[in-house]
Amino acid sequence: MALRELLHVMVVDDMSTSRGLILQALDGFGVRNVRYTSDGPSALSALVERPAHLVISDYNMPGMDGLQLLQSLRSEPNLGNIGFILITGKANKETIERGQRLGMNNFLRKPFETVDLLNCMESVVGRL
Repeated sequence: MALRELLHVMVVDDMSTSRGLILQALDGFGVRNVRYTSDGPSALSALVERPAHLVISDYNMPGMDGLQLLQSLRSEPNLGNIGFILITGKANKETIERGQRLGMNNFLRKPFETVDLLNCMESVVGRL
């Protein structure tokens, strides 16, 4: 069975258009085990109940930004090893370095092409 058939992904983005583009790309890659939420707190709750292999999260979200979500995941014993990709339009040095200190596995700058998302994911989880 191919990795894309086994992989469980959580997409977290407050913008329905951005979230839809990511979900469409994942579907195009053949990744079918995908859940999504529009904010960090609901993603964290869902992941506590049923962990995923990979989280793809927007950075700029109200209430809890993507790096705060990452920090919360890394502090949870059962969620600390989940792969984490941050998607941001603010890919400045400070944000990326903070993400790396918190345990971010990779990041992607907005806007991005579908192939960029695929390459980013494969660098974290392996060839789909």
